Amino acid sequence: MIPEARKRLLDAAEACAAIAEFTRAKDFAAYTRDRILRSAVERQFEIIGEALGKAAEADKSPEQLIPELPRIVALRNRIIHGYDSVDDEIVWDIVKHKLPALEIQLRNLLGGEGIGQ
Repeated sequence: MIPEARKRLLDAAEACAAIAEFTRAKDFAAYTRDRILRSAVERQFEIIGEALGKAAEADKSPEQLIPELPRIVALRNRIIHGYDSVDDEIVWDIVKHKLPALEIQLRNLLGGEGIGQ
């Protein structure tokens, strides 16, 4: 994998970790009540989608190795361009049920490379 793609994957993995940190010990009700939390989570999803899209442009292997990549980029586009139609329930479901697996997948692609390594 080329260095630019690797850096983008690391950016995406770090954004996954940030979302996990922000939402730890939170439930959906707390998420919907906290505008700052929602904004922070949405910003990290923007980074994930942009980073993975750029990684796939630089090196086709991330696209082949992350089957959900087109949907992840589509979520980023929805958050940015369709901000008024973002469904908090969908975002929360992704946070709780899909994001942990994506972070693991990214860390595996990076050879276990962690934040700050």
